Amino acid sequence: MRPRVTVNCAMSPDGKIATKEHRQIRISSPQDMERVRAMRASVDAILVGVGTILADDPHLTVKTLPPEKNPLRLVLDSNGRTPDGAKVVNGKARTTIVTNETCIKTWQNAEVLRVGKEVVDLTKLMQKLHEMGVNTLLVEGGGETIWSFFRMGLVDVYSVYVGNDVLGGRTAPSPVDGEGFLEDEKVHLELRKVERLGEGVLLTYERPGPGGL
Repeated sequence: MRPRVTVNCAMSPDGKIATKEHRQIRISSPQDMERVRAMRASVDAILVGVGTILADDPHLTVKTLPPEKNPLRLVLDSNGRTPDGAKVVNGKARTTIVTNETCIKTWQNAEVLRVGKEVVDLTKLMQKLHEMGVNTLLVEGGGETIWSFFRMGLVDVYSVYVGNDVLGGRTAPSPVDGEGFLEDEKVHLELRKVERLGEGVLLTYERPGPGGL
C-alpha cells in the first residue's frame, strides 16, 4: 500500500513553469489559485524537492488552517541542503525532511526521515508514508522531483493548469524535467477532464487502470 499521488502544477502554453533565468512567475488565474488552496487543504501531505525550497522558499501551508490542521510538509533533500532559515521549517506546520541514510543534518523544527543509500528511495518512502497515515500526497515540484515520481510509476493523477503567457527559452524549466524518457519508456496518461478557470484551462489526467479515479 502507498499514498495516492497527485502531481499539480501550472505551466505556460509552451510548457514552461518559469522564465529562462529560472525565475518563478505567477501563471495560475485567481480561480486556479483558489482550486489549489482547496486541494492543499484536502490532502494529508504536500511534497516538493529541495530545489523548489532553494529557488522559491515556499511556506507549503494553507493560511486559513491552524498549524495542527495543515497537511504534513515533505521535502525531498537527499544531502540535507534545506537552509535552517527556510520557511518550510518555521514551525507553523509539521515538517519532515527526507534525506539519504548517510546525511547527518538535523533541523530544529522538522523531523528527519532517512531513506535510500545515495538518493531518496521513493518506493520505500511511499511505504513509510503509508505507515505514518499519509493516504493522499500532493506533489508540487519541481521538475526533477516530478520526473522521479513519473519514472517510478507513482503518479495517479496529473493536473496541470495552462496559462496565457508564452515564456520560451531552451533552458526554461518544464513541469517534468530530469533525464527524460526514451520512446518505449514514455508514460501514458488518460485525459479525464478539461475545465476553464479564468483565462486559462485546467487539464486533469489519470494513470490508466486501477490507479485511476
